[in-house]
Formats: sequence, C-alpha cells, structure tokens
Amino acid sequence: MNLVQKISRWGDTHHPRWLDILRIFLGVVIFAKGISFVNDRDAVADLIRQTSFQLSIWSAVHYVVFAHLVGGLFIIFGFQTRLAVLFQIPILIGAVFFVNITNGFTFLNSEFWISLVVLVLLFVFLIVGSGKYSLDNLMDKPGYKRSI
Repeated sequence: MNLVQKISRWGDTHHPRWLDILRIFLGVVIFAKGISFVNDRDAVADLIRQTSFQLSIWSAVHYVVFAHLVGGLFIIFGFQTRLAVLFQIPILIGAVFFVNITNGFTFLNSEFWISLVVLVLLFVFLIVGSGKYSLDNLMDKPGYKRSI
C-alpha cells in the first residue's frame, strides 16, 4: 500500500460529520467565486497578469473559471473531491502568494485571509476526502449499481 492509499484510508476512517458541512460551505465559496469570475473576466485576466507567469492569459482565465465552477460543484456534492481539490490548489497558491502579495500580508487585506483559509481547507479535504454525506460515499455502497 503506497502513501496515497494510506492517507486516503486514514482520511476515510477519521471524518467527523461537521467536516461535511465545512466541505459543502467550501464548495459554495469556490463556486460563487467562479460565478463572480464569469461576470468579470477582465478582472481575472488582470489578476493573472499580476502573477507574471508566461501563460496565455485567456487560457489561464478559462482554466480558473472552469476549475472554480466545476470544482466547486464537485466539492459541494462530494464527487471526486480529492481530484477537484487538486485542480483548485494551484489556483489558490497563485492567489495567496502571487496576487495577494502585491497588497501585502496585513490583517486588513481580507482577500489574502480568505484565500489563505480556502487554501488550508483544500489541503484538509485533500487528506480527509469527501465524507459520509457525499456522492462518493453513496456510490461506494453495495446497493448502488453503476451503469457504466
């Protein structure tokens, strides 16, 4: 059994129910941020320009928007949560360390603190997984038949 399987098994057995509520709330926050990015794509492009990465700006904008919308829904429903979290982590690392560093690491910089809390929660759910109230758990039950 490799390290990833051990972490996955530990996370599945040590998952209190209040973490499911926190996972759903995290998914709603990420999904809402994706909706706000859809409404103002130019602001997202400006944020990506601040990072000075050598990427196509519009490719990165589409990745961020798509990852937030789809990943947020996956996290809300607990479907492939660890995979959805993996797609969110690079975005939040960029938000914490590259975008928010221009505004400073002060207590008054609320965007920084929200991004940092979301990043920490993403790492938590990368380890603990979906939980009992999730589609992943529902599909692992013996009575569920997959049509694939």
